[in-house]
Amino acid sequence: MMRRLRFNGTGSGEGGCPSVHEDLDSGEIIVHGPPLTDAQDIAQLRHLGEGEVPIVVPRELIVDWGPKDMMRDARIIDLDAFGQLFERFEHTAWRLETRRRYASDEATETYAQFVRGETPTWDLDTPWSVTIKAKTAGGASVGRVRLVDDPATEGQCYLLAHAEKNAVLGEDIRNLSRAEADRLSLPAEDFWIFDSRLIALLRFDADDNFSDVELITEPAEVIRYSMARDAAMHHAVPYEEFAADMTSREQ
Repeated sequence: MMRRLRFNGTGSGEGGCPSVHEDLDSGEIIVHGPPLTDAQDIAQLRHLGEGEVPIVVPRELIVDWGPKDMMRDARIIDLDAFGQLFERFEHTAWRLETRRRYASDEATETYAQFVRGETPTWDLDTPWSVTIKAKTAGGASVGRVRLVDDPATEGQCYLLAHAEKNAVLGEDIRNLSRAEADRLSLPAEDFWIFDSRLIALLRFDADDNFSDVELITEPAEVIRYSMARDAAMHHAVPYEEFAADMTSREQ
């Protein structure tokens, strides 16, 4: 069976070699690069088996791009502490939204209005709204990519409508099909990236209630989530375009 490989990084400037890939199913690491050819150097190698070829890999490639031990001590914060992160970030805040439903959305009056076929009345003066408006007005960047199934769930359709409010607050809202997200091997979890240095991994209970947040600052992990952000932003489309395409396909 063909491996599902994820590119983790390169140790060269333009040629893409040597490079590190990770097998998404087995966790095995595949490295390719220039071969070691000097006979005296090869003679010093221990346990070089028949058919094995030594390659030269810069130390920084392993340090910067090699997968790290995924077992880490989780640093968990509550929802109040999570809310404070939006007041403290300086430059960028970006989120990947992957879930099919959010219980917190379904508890709102705007969700009830949407389900009844009414145009939701968005409140632009909530504490969240005021904070985001102030951040974007001051030059900070706030954005999201939201995954959408085919067919879209009710919750995902609601968020397509909710994007109008997000945009008024200054957010850059884009959408991506789940099939495309799977092709890109994007993470299957919701997370925020603050200032490209702090990951807030959102955790939900079995009933889709937002429960708490795990903070990640380990550099290699931050790089991986940042790479996922860049891939999502590259392939996602503005919410207006995505919604128009959905409507045309349904007619």
